[in-house]
Amino acid sequence: MIKEIPVYLFTGFLGAGKTTFIQDILEADDFNQGERTLLLCCEEGEIEYDPSRFAFNNVFIETVEDEDDLTPELLISLEKKHDIDRAVIEYNGMWMLDVLFGAMPEGWMIYQEMTFSDATTFLMYNQNMRQLTFDKMKTAELNVFNRCEKGFDKMAFHKEVRIANRRAQIVYEYGPDDVEPDMIEDPLPYDMEAEIITILPEYFAEWYRDINENCGNYDGKKIKVKGRVGTSDDLPDDKFIFGRHAMTCCVEDIQFAGLIAVYDKAPELENGEWIEITAEVREEYEDAYREDGPVLYCLELSGTEPVEPEVATF
Repeated sequence: MIKEIPVYLFTGFLGAGKTTFIQDILEADDFNQGERTLLLCCEEGEIEYDPSRFAFNNVFIETVEDEDDLTPELLISLEKKHDIDRAVIEYNGMWMLDVLFGAMPEGWMIYQEMTFSDATTFLMYNQNMRQLTFDKMKTAELNVFNRCEKGFDKMAFHKEVRIANRRAQIVYEYGPDDVEPDMIEDPLPYDMEAEIITILPEYFAEWYRDINENCGNYDGKKIKVKGRVGTSDDLPDDKFIFGRHAMTCCVEDIQFAGLIAVYDKAPELENGEWIEITAEVREEYEDAYREDGPVLYCLELSGTEPVEPEVATF
């Protein structure tokens, strides 16, 4: 039987405050009920851990200095070496998260993910190392901006998090025990109460993300949107893939963002052609998704000119 190992993942660049936060939670009684804990450090921070202050003496600190050393074999060996119940990982901000996710053995699962950023350097890092900052924000449940100053403009920080992740919580830390939650609202750029919800080309990416994250909000509603045809031999004759190429972070991650569409003349469509559809959205199980998801039942379909730019951006 595979043992389940919950993983608490903390990400962010060097000096962002990860070590201090982890030290604090390992000192707290409410985070510790005697679990044997692996503390895996993937970078040498400016602050060192003080195990003498941990709530229990069953925290086992290990380090990984090289990205190539982070493998399933290593993690399995550490699990067996210390007979752990859980893992706390301080991840290197210069490593992509896919390295860690690909190294996690069967049974290891992300239980909570938080990313930390120094507010005084975040915007500069985001401009110069966009792929790395985006990588840490896209799956984090909580984004912590520390070293904030009272009265600063939060909108630039808020927007960058929301581009990567609409569901994540955001907090701004001004000092010890002085934390402010982000309260900026994110209205959708189209009218969800319209008889037919019209998605302008510049809002395709936001619509695509929201309909996947909040499919129930669209169930039974009609939408009008432009996109391209994608064909697949694996689909039945009355279905095709409707979508657009989309870029979340940089050119390297462009991919086709598509949804299953139902249309009785689907075999007449050409792969890649631009169309405009009016469709009713239904939330239902779809084999291509292997779960419930949005399916577009086409009411009207016509050819259209390509939109500019052709690649949608988040």
